[in-house]
Amino acid sequence: MNLKRIIVITAIVAVLVAAAWYISEAPYNQMFGATVTQVPVHQKVVALTFDDGPNPPYTDEIVAYLHGAHAPATFFVVGKAVAAHPEILRTELRDGDALGNHSWDHAHLVLLSRRHVEREIDDCENAIYQATGTRPALFRPPFGARDFLVLRVAREKGYRVIMWSVPLPADWTGPPPAVIAKRVLAHVKNGSIIVLHDGDRGRSGDRRATVEATRLIVIALRAQGYSFVTVPQLLKLGYPNEPTPAGPTENDGTI
Repeated sequence: MNLKRIIVITAIVAVLVAAAWYISEAPYNQMFGATVTQVPVHQKVVALTFDDGPNPPYTDEIVAYLHGAHAPATFFVVGKAVAAHPEILRTELRDGDALGNHSWDHAHLVLLSRRHVEREIDDCENAIYQATGTRPALFRPPFGARDFLVLRVAREKGYRVIMWSVPLPADWTGPPPAVIAKRVLAHVKNGSIIVLHDGDRGRSGDRRATVEATRLIVIALRAQGYSFVTVPQLLKLGYPNEPTPAGPTENDGTI
């Protein structure tokens, strides 16, 4: 086999692998099973969600601001961070926020065995239970990555898998708050699910930009007449028996 043919075959394989990887993380992809993205509703409501925490002091600042603004949110938490900062989850529940499972240590679940996937979900659930006395019913896979196995395990454990409808604003890279807000606001519709990041895959990370962007987003959407609900509240408001609408599939691959 000559060098040119090797290069062509390598390029084709690389493209196929990249395509498969993208499909596994694209939020609107329903190939592997049903997930929740944008919820069809009559009301002008949106759901703010935060991934990768808790991460003091930034999670505390976000929770305090949202509570004062009467804007409940849903926090998809990483188990090892929960074990380190359980008091933050108790504050979130006290303030009317909802909790979701985001795995024990933000592993890329598509790369793992069934037993490891189960352990990632179970260990995070147990950490939440130990911190709050409650068990979550929502699950968001790290990076949004899922396949038939990941969704099957989540369903067997009684979870509803929650993705998102607003393209990720890459707030984890630390752009100016106004840039984060602009990226989000350009895509919000009734029933949208927004993702921001209060942590860094369960580790400590500087999220000052996300804290300020949260404030800008809440103020702007309120001015447009939107109200804020948790994901469980949004699901209750949704039309019955309607499929997930088509929409953008942008995904930067990092949540």
